[in-house]
Amino acid sequence: MKKKEDREDLKGSYNKKLWPLYLLNGFQSIAFGGFIILIVPLSEIFWPGDTTHFIEMGLLYSTLSWTSAIGGLLLGRLIDKYSRKLIIIIISIFRGFPMILLGFAIAGQGINTWTYFIVMIAIFGFSAGGSWPCVISLSNDIVPRNYRSRFFGLYEIIRRSSNMGGWLIVTYLVQYGFWREYFWGIGILILFSGGIFAIHNKEPKRGAIQEELYDVLKDESIVYDFQIDKKMIKETMLSKTNIVALIEGIFTWILMSSLNFLILNFIQNPPINISEFSTAVFLVFFGLTGGVFSQLVFARMSDKLAEKKSIIRLPIIVMSIAGGLATFAVFFFLPWQPFTPEQGKDIFFLLTLPIIWIMGTLFFTSRSFFSLYISNQAPVLQEINLPEAQGQIISWNQFLEAFGRGIGPTLCGVLLEVTNKNYQLTVLIVVVCILPGIVLWLLALKWYPNDRKNIKKILKQRAELLKSQNRQKFNPDTI
Repeated sequence: MKKKEDREDLKGSYNKKLWPLYLLNGFQSIAFGGFIILIVPLSEIFWPGDTTHFIEMGLLYSTLSWTSAIGGLLLGRLIDKYSRKLIIIIISIFRGFPMILLGFAIAGQGINTWTYFIVMIAIFGFSAGGSWPCVISLSNDIVPRNYRSRFFGLYEIIRRSSNMGGWLIVTYLVQYGFWREYFWGIGILILFSGGIFAIHNKEPKRGAIQEELYDVLKDESIVYDFQIDKKMIKETMLSKTNIVALIEGIFTWILMSSLNFLILNFIQNPPINISEFSTAVFLVFFGLTGGVFSQLVFARMSDKLAEKKSIIRLPIIVMSIAGGLATFAVFFFLPWQPFTPEQGKDIFFLLTLPIIWIMGTLFFTSRSFFSLYISNQAPVLQEINLPEAQGQIISWNQFLEAFGRGIGPTLCGVLLEVTNKNYQLTVLIVVVCILPGIVLWLLALKWYPNDRKNIKKILKQRAELLKSQNRQKFNPDTI
């Protein structure tokens, strides 16, 4: 009973410990999201008067994802061996400075300006790759198991709120020519929040709140210092459920990255001509409310259901992918009408049109479904991996997800060129790419229980080993 009460006390403290991480997450999300919402305006900065460079802009978006994938893969091993706090501080430095340097880019130089952005984005993306594995590893040692959907839900609310709220600020500034000020400002804020994290946070003990290790690691003299080896990689990290999550991530993120790329090009370019700022207002209003609603209501529900039967997270993931897929595809088959550029800037005029409210309803629903995916996938991976493998498994997963995320915009750019801007045909091809991910998660329902039992068994063995080593250490008869 005492053990349960001790762990319950942790539920009120994890937000107090992690609030600087939330702050850093917010500013970094504004920066990351800025590249997405500015996909058309950046093209105008590179090639004034010409926004039809679909392949080049797709590659710019893909570079952000692919460098993040490579960075995460290389940093994942370091995260499991060294201080997560130090790695997050270094990441914030290498995300802040490239943003500041982008404010000094020379506009209107075509491929030269585009190349400069590619280089800075590659540095930003590479360092960004370590952020999510660090969050997963830290939360595994700070956030109680039965509160993790709520933690990831809150983390996602902050990410999405700052991302979309930032869209309003970013598009407003860029629409009036203040794009340099945006890059300088967000770069400085990332460095500032990284400094707060460095001052406020301490490195937690690995495995400290793992159920099987909790009692033994309460002793400050005992440290969980196991390192992953080839045998354990094969036995745990290459389990069937992990393989499903790794492969599925490619297909799911092809869809998720295609969503913004296709929607933004579809409604901002002729003949629809909705302005960047108007687009941001609609996406924030409908998308943010959908994401927040899902996290506040369904994330808590997910934790409650998973507390009784953890496997329930898998059908929730399947439902989120399928639901997001359906609402995403319908968007491009609505009866859109052409607007003049002036009408596209008039938010109040646009809000009088039924088509805008239908679009908003679909976007609200799509974001609600996709938010469930994020708040349930991470706890599943934490449950079926050892404390010393949290950073690596997430970096593997992130690598393949980012690979899929990078494929999405480039694939869409190529398809739009080949099909002469046929968005409907393009989205149908993208929809087909997501179906394997749904099938894989359904198959994982059969494998997840055994994979979870295997981790619990290993941790119980290690708890006994740590206890016996501690007894020998302080037993006078062994001296």
